[in-house]
Amino acid sequence: MAISFMTALDKAALQLYHYVAIVIAGMGLFTDAYSLFSIVPVTYLIGRIYYNPEDGKPGTVPIALRAAVVASALAGTVIGQLLFGFLGDRLGRKKVYGTTLLIIVLSSFNCGFSIGRTANYVIVSLCFFRFFLGVGIGGDYPLSAIIMSEFANTERRGALVAGVFSMQGFGILFSALVTMIICHVFEVVQPSGKDPIFPHPPPSADLAWRLILMIGTIPAVLTFYSRMAMPETPRYTALVQGDMERAIVEARRVLEIDNDLLSDVEDHGANMMPPPDQYSFFSKKFFKRHGSDLAACAISWFLLDVVFYSTTLFQSWIYKSALKPPEHVNVFTEAFNLAKFQAVFSIAAIIPGYFAAIMTIDRVGRREIQMIGFLIMAIVLFCMVLSYNAMVENNRIHFPYLIMYALIFFFANFGPNTTTFVLPAELFPARFRTTCHGIAGATGKVGAIIGSIGLLWSSETGLDDQNDRVPGSGMKYILIGLTAICFVGVVHTFSFTPRSTVAVPLEEHED
Repeated sequence: MAISFMTALDKAALQLYHYVAIVIAGMGLFTDAYSLFSIVPVTYLIGRIYYNPEDGKPGTVPIALRAAVVASALAGTVIGQLLFGFLGDRLGRKKVYGTTLLIIVLSSFNCGFSIGRTANYVIVSLCFFRFFLGVGIGGDYPLSAIIMSEFANTERRGALVAGVFSMQGFGILFSALVTMIICHVFEVVQPSGKDPIFPHPPPSADLAWRLILMIGTIPAVLTFYSRMAMPETPRYTALVQGDMERAIVEARRVLEIDNDLLSDVEDHGANMMPPPDQYSFFSKKFFKRHGSDLAACAISWFLLDVVFYSTTLFQSWIYKSALKPPEHVNVFTEAFNLAKFQAVFSIAAIIPGYFAAIMTIDRVGRREIQMIGFLIMAIVLFCMVLSYNAMVENNRIHFPYLIMYALIFFFANFGPNTTTFVLPAELFPARFRTTCHGIAGATGKVGAIIGSIGLLWSSETGLDDQNDRVPGSGMKYILIGLTAICFVGVVHTFSFTPRSTVAVPLEEHED
């Protein structure tokens, strides 16, 4: 009788609620990307406002403090993924789903505040609230993925879960547009003067970076009520709570389901699911049945995030080379140019990569596009190594190098950056699903910490001795390492990632 209900969910046509759920479930990821990319121009603004110029150049945030700002959010994400992944299976997806968004909204808004108006107070406050922002975002990862997968039909489940993840691309674009608008308005209303360094930026610049961070909460606030009104997923209600009748009622609140497929369940008055084999997460039986899949998902996510976050922070060198030197522009123009670069980059590479994944993930397969993504990323990175000396010369990074850099992000989003989010939402029993997704995601964010902080520190010593606007030879060795990691990702995916979850019911793993 249970099969009839699950079959009805699997065969339900793609309908309006699926698209609504993408927006609602994806808003935490939207805010995640907004925070990750907006912090780059914000850091430049804070550096010029709170740190004294040196050698005729604008002030910058010291490398140790920049690392702390990055690490605080990532550390919070690790904790959030583990904590809310666990709670999502114990208390239910719905009960904790609103909590994560509330943490995201409050923390993101409070990132714009600081206890005082000195550099130390600003950085400490920013790290404090970004840590809790990371906790909320981390909790949103497993809950958003699993809620979408448990409402989805089998035919388009991969595309629907990938659609949730693609909201990151729009978060990046929105952060760039907001930054550009605020900087342009502030420069028109109160220009910082002809001399871009002396006197210091006007007081309004301190308000500008705060507004940039706070405005990121608006889309999340607009979807808060809708998130709280979402029903519990029918699969959790039926398979974990064992209440078939309520699962059917809640499913029909938001989905149109074929009545013929439900006739067996309703005619027999089934209101309880047969209890599953009640082994615990920390049991030999779990690791025998699901341990290899969990390890495969976690390791793939770790490898991807080392590369993805390393190359994300490599953007600072791209900015320095492609844009005017900061000593030649005022504080608002510098932040505006950074944001404009991000907007072009998101439209040209990041968002198309997500859409390519959505279009192919249910046709080509998760494992296949993950291997393709890792492989092409490795090839592009290796080409960047081979052409490094020719491309990085005359104190500028040449245009073909920018194209290769964009290709890394396109194929990351087309491949492993999306599939590592999708696969853990499909491979585990309902009673362990958010826990396993949280563990895989937390492992990935450990890789993100290694990749981002490692590259930040290497950037301090890896600059060219004659010009600090381009990376020195040390960057070539970093690119070699990232190339090797991508090749390891190809081999690991081929060897350990399950061959197919396309059109496979989630209940295939319900043992």
